[in-house]
Amino acid sequence: MGRQYTNRILVTGGCGFIGSHLCERLIESGADVLCVDNFFTGSRGNVEHLLSHPRFELLRHDVTMPLYVEVDKIFNLACPASPVHYQFDPVKTTRTSVQGAINMLGLAKRLKISILQASTSEVYGDPSIHPQTEDYWGNVNPIGPRSCYDEGKRCAEALFFDYRRQHQVAIKVARIFNTYGPRTHPSDGRVVSSFIVQALLDADITVFGDGSQTRSFCYVSDTVDALLRLMNSPFDVTGPINIGNPNEISMRELAELIIDLTGSRSQIVYRPLPQDDPCRRRPDISRARGQLGWSPKIALKEGLLKTIGHFNELLMRPNSRMDLVALYETNHA
Repeated sequence: MGRQYTNRILVTGGCGFIGSHLCERLIESGADVLCVDNFFTGSRGNVEHLLSHPRFELLRHDVTMPLYVEVDKIFNLACPASPVHYQFDPVKTTRTSVQGAINMLGLAKRLKISILQASTSEVYGDPSIHPQTEDYWGNVNPIGPRSCYDEGKRCAEALFFDYRRQHQVAIKVARIFNTYGPRTHPSDGRVVSSFIVQALLDADITVFGDGSQTRSFCYVSDTVDALLRLMNSPFDVTGPINIGNPNEISMRELAELIIDLTGSRSQIVYRPLPQDDPCRRRPDISRARGQLGWSPKIALKEGLLKTIGHFNELLMRPNSRMDLVALYETNHA
């Protein structure tokens, strides 16, 4: 009789920051969602509100091991995404990107279904062209401390396109640029969450380098919208497609904006720039506009206020402020 499912969707890394928001949107759209996570960086709390939903299922599983399920589409988001987390166990990070891709592609091949890979702007490394277009091959240090993530994601992209060429798997590759919003982990080292936590604690805001390096920040709801549009695009739309906000801001300007929005008494302090940290990062989203009809809607100030509200609420919970202060002091001793 064949498979009976019509809209059952697998999200690996579904308890992570972006993954949990994606699961939420899929449930809202009427899909059945199988959320898979090994809880290395993902949190059960991110999907707590979905656990009682009849169309949501949570499975603890590591994608480096084969997974035998029946689904109709796969979003492969499983991998630590911040330097603090992916450098904790770099070999595991590479295995998650590479072996995880092989296992999920094998599942997609067997089921003859579409699969989307959450790749990253880190495949461009410290770019020598600006803004970055999808045909740029990148400037990546293959043996540096960030290479476990950068090269792992590059290898995953290669695998996706080889599975398409060799096995006609319906692939989609999204290169996600800096994304922020509620549910980012307060200690993951990402710049927006770090600055907000420091500002709310009236602690010094740590800016690396001289603060002139730039990033482009996309609010999580916009990123999720782009992922859904890409997954639902025609077979010949494979990507890679840049997903991000093309509005660029320096780290010094971002710190000053967050101090202003929080009314903080924080001071900005400067620390040495980490090895291989990109100096400029901004996506060219012409392909996303043309092929997906997508561009970000949420302005930075609006998104920051939503994110600040989330962390304010977090600080109001019993013992949360004490835990964050201890965490801050440990990380800045």
